[in-house]
Amino acid sequence: MRTLRLCLTLLCLVLGGAAAAQQQDGGFDYGPWEGTAERAEEALQSGQVSVPTLEALRTEIAGFRQRFIELQDTEAARIQTLRNQIDALGPPPEDGDEPAEIAQRRAELNRQLQQTSAPAVAAGEAYRRADGLIREIGAQIRERTAAELLSRGPPPVNPVLWPGAVQDMMSSLRALFVEVDDAWLSPARRGAFLSNLPAVILLSALGILLVARGGAWAESGTNWLRERTRRGTGIWRFMVSLGQIFLPLLGVIALLYAAQTSGLVFGRIQALLVQVPIWLTIFFYVRWLAGQTFSRDDDVATLPIETPRRAEARAYLSVLALLLVLRRVRIELSTFDAHGPETVAVLSFPLILLTGIVMFRLGQILSRARFDGEGEEALQRQDAMHLRLRVARFLGKLVMFVSAGAPVMAAAGYDGIAMATLYPMVATLILSGTVLVLLRVNGDLYRLITDRPVSEAQSLIPVLVGFLIVLSALPLLALAWGARVADLTELWTIFTTGFELGETRVSPGVFLTLVAVFVIGFVLTRLLQSSLRSAVLPKTKMDIGGRNAVVAGTGYLGIFLAALAAFGAAGIDMSSLALVAGALSVGIGFGLQNIVQNFVSGIILLIERPISEGDWVKVGDNMGFVKDISVRSTRIETFDHFDVIVPNGDFISGVVTNYTRGNTIGRLIVPISVAYGSDTRKVESILLGIAREHPLVMMNPAPFIYFSGYQNSALNFEIRVYLIDVLEILAVQTEMNHQIAERFAAEGIEIPFPQRDIWLRNPETLVGHGEPAHRAFAGEGQDVRAMPQTLQRRRGVAGDPE
Repeated sequence: MRTLRLCLTLLCLVLGGAAAAQQQDGGFDYGPWEGTAERAEEALQSGQVSVPTLEALRTEIAGFRQRFIELQDTEAARIQTLRNQIDALGPPPEDGDEPAEIAQRRAELNRQLQQTSAPAVAAGEAYRRADGLIREIGAQIRERTAAELLSRGPPPVNPVLWPGAVQDMMSSLRALFVEVDDAWLSPARRGAFLSNLPAVILLSALGILLVARGGAWAESGTNWLRERTRRGTGIWRFMVSLGQIFLPLLGVIALLYAAQTSGLVFGRIQALLVQVPIWLTIFFYVRWLAGQTFSRDDDVATLPIETPRRAEARAYLSVLALLLVLRRVRIELSTFDAHGPETVAVLSFPLILLTGIVMFRLGQILSRARFDGEGEEALQRQDAMHLRLRVARFLGKLVMFVSAGAPVMAAAGYDGIAMATLYPMVATLILSGTVLVLLRVNGDLYRLITDRPVSEAQSLIPVLVGFLIVLSALPLLALAWGARVADLTELWTIFTTGFELGETRVSPGVFLTLVAVFVIGFVLTRLLQSSLRSAVLPKTKMDIGGRNAVVAGTGYLGIFLAALAAFGAAGIDMSSLALVAGALSVGIGFGLQNIVQNFVSGIILLIERPISEGDWVKVGDNMGFVKDISVRSTRIETFDHFDVIVPNGDFISGVVTNYTRGNTIGRLIVPISVAYGSDTRKVESILLGIAREHPLVMMNPAPFIYFSGYQNSALNFEIRVYLIDVLEILAVQTEMNHQIAERFAAEGIEIPFPQRDIWLRNPETLVGHGEPAHRAFAGEGQDVRAMPQTLQRRRGVAGDPE
């Protein structure tokens, strides 16, 4: 152990010395970088370097660029400290008259700043050179790729090219059979085969059994599990269904291993057999995906279209999987035997044509997709599948367009355009089906964990997971449509490197730091608000409105401080935002003046507290209780239990009536009228007794009965009392009116009704010849005796004997 500790100590000393020496020498050797940059510039200038060589150069330069990014951040803290020291000295005098000690100190700090900043400056210059070279290499590769796609090759429909292509293909197949014959004719290989024959037979039998029955076994296991499980059925069913891929694939691997064990495989056959697992993985996966997407079972099908169309879609996808395998075989054979462009074009065209026909039929099925199902549960599923069906219809139309155009382009000799559109569309279909299956598995997994379906849980977690699944499929989609891995890594580098904001580089790390610090500050603010609301403020003598104002103000202040702390922790210089803030201030002044006015009014309401939560207020035509005071508006709940959102500016600039400001004491006025001839003193005594007897009426100030005056047919009185709780004003007024009616009826005091006196001048003009006066006056079917007595008396005064 002592020896081990000694060795570790020596190793640390050596490494520390090397690091110190490297730091003293500048920390980075720019020699290799200069050589790589010069080679890249020569390659770009010549334009004769192959695309793989350019890709290798780009990868090498990208590594240097990443190193330069790291070097730019070295000594950042020390540089900032030196700048702060120089700023502390203040600006140099304009006349140059500065004390010698300060001038010497300023010069020393500037010298240290230049020396410390030198590595970062050099790294910044190298970074920009590397970034420019990477962009130039990418542009040249894209130009070459576009030129290759748009180039016209030999048209495969030309019959002159067919004999040569058939002869080349037959030569490739004949070479395979020749290798088999050579292997069998070799005594050594034949002897090895005979010695390993039992193992070959066993592996072959196992492989054939798995290939023939593996998919059926997996399907039977899925059905058995569906019948015997309840919770988590979807997950278990999905896991068992994967056997439709892996069991046949294991059978293929067993057959390949049997072929390797036989000793009869070598050369190109062995090279082709190495590719067979990849080809058959594609074949089995596409078939499995067809079964998952267009399954007969609605619980499994991720795109439950009409039942007759599902079987047709599964068949077309199986044919498509076979065509994809044949295309890979053709590519391998053409690579082995170095087929010419004429042979490649002729051999590729039938596969492109058949793939286009199959894809066109699939596009028709998708473009006419309709939901298949009946009943309430089916309607719910239809709502959930509405977006999927819309996407499927759009994708179907796009597939039909591409699959119809690709064979035409291939027939015209533009084989590159045909393959660059048709097969990426095939990959798009496969990727879309995979995403749908993963989304279904996401919902099944959530149901397994929570025992609740996603449609009923209303949870954000499965939605976010589904969004991540779709987002992760975008890079694969880009690769399928011709994007290079270098393009994706470049986007990732730009994302991780960030962008410069003033003198600060904003990167994902800076952003995460900003978000984390702000979230921590926000949580602490909410905890402080909760403590004030529940533990601290209730023990003070502050009213409810003041407590709410303190809690709200604490929240706004805490959020503001959390934002400042987040910007500071992320290293973002707030002064760099001054220009942006100045530009936005003009827009705020004109376009957002109402919002700013309401915001300032909200702050004033929280400070002055003319209204508080729970107050009964009237502002404009709105009356109700204040439920919430926010920064921009105040929420009032009316007596009809409607919420009215009133801008805070109306409370500051308008007239506001607060019925319960500071206390709930309020005055009630109950008007009452009595008929002429009533004893006014008795009426006053009765009303005063009713007022004093009510429990909510205050005795100080004492109730008062106001004899307000005379009306045409009534004597007007008012009960004026102060209530302990003005919120009960309607109940008190209702009770007083009941008692007034009861007491007046018991005392014989009449509550008058409206009366009118009618004076008839020259009534003889209203009487016709031989017509009774009372009919002329009262009208046909009426009687004078039905008129009010007062009216009859007045008619008698007029001298009418009737």
